[in-house]
Amino acid sequence: MNFEELLIAKAGGKLNQSHMPIGEFFRAKMDNKYQSRVDIHDSLIASITFSEALKRECEENNTIGDKHQLHFTPVMQNDEIVSLAIVESGQYMSFAEMLSETPAVVANHNFLENVLEGLVSITALLHKRGIRHVCFSPRTVFARKGDYSPMLLSHGSYYLSMSNLEEFYGEDAQYVAPEVLKHGTIDDRCDVYSIGKFIQSLGAVSDMPIEYRRAMKKAVSESPEDRYNTPEELLNAVRKQHNFIRSAIIVSISCIIALVCVGLYFDMFPETNPVEFVKPVPRQPTDDLLDDGFDPAELGVTNSGDSLIYDQASERDYQAKAEEIFRKKYTQEAERILSKIYNKEYMSNAEKKFTAESESTIDELMKKQAELGNDAGLTPERSQLIATEIIDRITEQKKKEMGGTNSRAIIK
Repeated sequence: MNFEELLIAKAGGKLNQSHMPIGEFFRAKMDNKYQSRVDIHDSLIASITFSEALKRECEENNTIGDKHQLHFTPVMQNDEIVSLAIVESGQYMSFAEMLSETPAVVANHNFLENVLEGLVSITALLHKRGIRHVCFSPRTVFARKGDYSPMLLSHGSYYLSMSNLEEFYGEDAQYVAPEVLKHGTIDDRCDVYSIGKFIQSLGAVSDMPIEYRRAMKKAVSESPEDRYNTPEELLNAVRKQHNFIRSAIIVSISCIIALVCVGLYFDMFPETNPVEFVKPVPRQPTDDLLDDGFDPAELGVTNSGDSLIYDQASERDYQAKAEEIFRKKYTQEAERILSKIYNKEYMSNAEKKFTAESESTIDELMKKQAELGNDAGLTPERSQLIATEIIDRITEQKKKEMGGTNSRAIIK
């Protein structure tokens, strides 16, 4: 007896058992070969409403051509369908059993994405034919062993005429949309709700990415009007959230790199020493020849007034006026130059263009500094110090206007 036969013997001859609304799914040895099948609940076989619905599903099952659909043939007894024999070969198990055996599979790369894409693919095909699966639960969604691709078996819209749907679905009723259980209006949004509940159940096993948490929160809204209209919209919402988060991460990394470059630039920037004005030494008193009646006109010297006297106060006033003129003109030019890059069109550019444009902006700012500083009669050190102060102030203002700390900064 091999290991599989030992397991079957221990389980009473049945493997991969799973409870479904219509019956019990299992795998067992029949006619010297292993086969998956569903034994219909005895209580449902006696229901005429259920029997008619099951016959209709058996007739239409083989016409659903999709890789995510399990096909079956009815097993009859006394003119009643008592079992469904799965046609596909291979070993199938419910997601509930799969997660119980290997819960770490949820953390596999692209596992959630592949499962959601598979469910949306088969559901979109069913909706085109007017069929809704209604109940996506870990016990009613299956997978081939080792594949993890979702497979559907029986679809709930065939059995909506059952009088008590809460009793029909039992423990799986939590995965069914509220309007279905109340026999309300049934449309594609009931499957959006059920898929959302199913994906959330996978998140209970492992941490779910934020884009899935946000999308599933809307998908499982109590009111159908608050959900996505179709499963395709649900899948697109997850993809958009994923792309947005990925772009935000890239922008954040770019900003960090830019800030590092700014820091390196300032480390290499020449240090500016403040200019100190030294008070001149008092002049020694001299004899004034004019007091002795000396006329300087005799030597050809004329009186030029106060221009011959060094006036320190006037020099400081001149310096302050020159700096004021430089500040005003340079502020206007810096505002114009920095506005070229701090705008919505520029902020959407790639990092490579960002770096090139920043270097061009720095060159233009430095040229304007030298030009206006020379016109104002300022020393290069003084004009550079004032220019750096103006650039910092305008840059911070622009960053706030463009979105605070998430905005890019230029390399000064």
